[in-house]
Amino acid sequence: MDMPHPMRTVSQVLEKLRIKQMDTEFRWSPEGFHAGKGKAYQPEELEIVKVYRFEGISDPSDMAAIYIIETKDGLTGYTLDAYGVYSDHDYEEGYDDFLRKIPERGHETQAQYML
Repeated sequence: MDMPHPMRTVSQVLEKLRIKQMDTEFRWSPEGFHAGKGKAYQPEELEIVKVYRFEGISDPSDMAAIYIIETKDGLTGYTLDAYGVYSDHDYEEGYDDFLRKIPERGHETQAQYML
């Protein structure tokens, strides 16, 4: 598989986001996504602009996704999610439903990495 970008780990993508000053982490609560700025964003105020998926070849614990999110007021950041068997949001009930409500920008290709 030919990779479009040389980044192959979650930490490499997060470092690239930090360099681009897009490293604000969106954290979920029942009020919405928070970015440490005192405001809770609702799905209609957000847009997923890119998704990085990481899949372990032999280890299901390597399955993760980084969603790059942009707000209507210009903030860009991310939320990190394990998926597959390790997608467990029992402590964040409603996270998955909230994430599904965020509209996605029409990205033709999604970066996917095999670890």
